[in-house]
Amino acid sequence: MQVQAPAPSDVTGILNEMVTDRGRTVDAASHTQAVLLVFLRHFGCTFCREALSDLSQKRESYQNEGIQLILVHMGKEEEALRYFHRYQLDGVEHVSDPECRFYAAMGLAKGNFSQLFGLQVMLRGVQAGLIHGRAIARQIGDGFQMPGVFLIQNGMVRDQFVHKLASDRPNYDALVSCCILP
Repeated sequence: MQVQAPAPSDVTGILNEMVTDRGRTVDAASHTQAVLLVFLRHFGCTFCREALSDLSQKRESYQNEGIQLILVHMGKEEEALRYFHRYQLDGVEHVSDPECRFYAAMGLAKGNFSQLFGLQVMLRGVQAGLIHGRAIARQIGDGFQMPGVFLIQNGMVRDQFVHKLASDRPNYDALVSCCILP
């Protein structure tokens, strides 16, 4: 089931409540440049670490194209910094949301059994975890929380990817394409 983002009038309030580690709101950041706002699964999740690896590879090109990466996670500051460092995402702006309040406000639900542990998820887990060296680790955050990605510009959601399965792999390039100048 695809979950839709909140109505634009609701998003501004949420984005104004989301304060990054640098003390600015996501809304303010989105008025400076487009923001790729990535809500991660818990840090012990194979697919969370896959997303961090993917974003690490794209970070520089997105910065050069005027796209700001902001990560939302459920861990403590120290835990987040450790994971970000491991994936060469040092200095990435981020928001800690251990209560998953912002996840819920952006329409990201808790996963059901098949979304988290179904056959398709398990098969992708073998690929992402065992084959690519991102095996499951200690859970840091809510293991039922589903992730999502939002492209925010001028306080508005321009595009989004809401995971149907924990194993879904967003096409980040397609998401940011609406905000990249030719």
